Amino acid sequence: MMRLEIRALSVDLGARRALQGIDLSLEPGCLTVLIGPNGAGKTTLMRAMAGLVQPSAGEVALNGAPVARMRASARARAIAYLPQGGTVAWPLPVESVVALGRLPHGEEPDRLPAPGRDAVAAALLSVGLAGFENRPATSLSGGERARMLLARALATQAPVLLADEPVAALDPRHQLIVLDGIKACAHAGATVVAILHDLNLAARFADRIALLDQGKLEASGAPEVVLTEARLASSFGIRARVATEDGRLLIVPQSPLPGA
Repeated sequence: MMRLEIRALSVDLGARRALQGIDLSLEPGCLTVLIGPNGAGKTTLMRAMAGLVQPSAGEVALNGAPVARMRASARARAIAYLPQGGTVAWPLPVESVVALGRLPHGEEPDRLPAPGRDAVAAALLSVGLAGFENRPATSLSGGERARMLLARALATQAPVLLADEPVAALDPRHQLIVLDGIKACAHAGATVVAILHDLNLAARFADRIALLDQGKLEASGAPEVVLTEARLASSFGIRARVATEDGRLLIVPQSPLPGA
């Protein structure tokens, strides 16, 4: 199990400060969901966690070791990163694409040992693509392709999973399937962070929510602590009703706030 620590993290993108003084502890066994308005810094923060963006101050540490200083091969085994909007250009079979997730372990995708084959099969099952193994990746719909790329990340079996908008292209049924799988991965002991824009999905699946706004961490905690009407107004510029229905938090956006 690995713990991801973000300590006084600031990131500059050109002349713009994208993140400012972020402190956040991400625990194994917990699904943390990053939320925030467009441009809040969510993707930049996730890329910094993955070691793909250099901090201008502070650091991201994995079990005490700065991620930015890790060897690329070690980082690839420890952290699986799913960026938003991934594409596949070649008509490889779906199973072969997912098997690429085993490369960090030194396994050849077309000659996987038994543990690798098991990891690929489990990843395909968890995203609802069992039976798609021999389909050309280029023949998939946008939603199917998104699930295939998530399966590739899951097949790595890294102790840290970072997923940037993993359900953005999916229909409601497959959103639930994928988020069930991601949450199961967390509860099996992984440290899992996902960016979501749907506040109701965030409220339903997150163990913890981190709210970013203008590059700063505005709040972090249980969904009912973070998702308040006041914070939705101040960070998202919306009037919303927050209620509990059948034991679940329900967010009902009502109107944009003038001048927000």
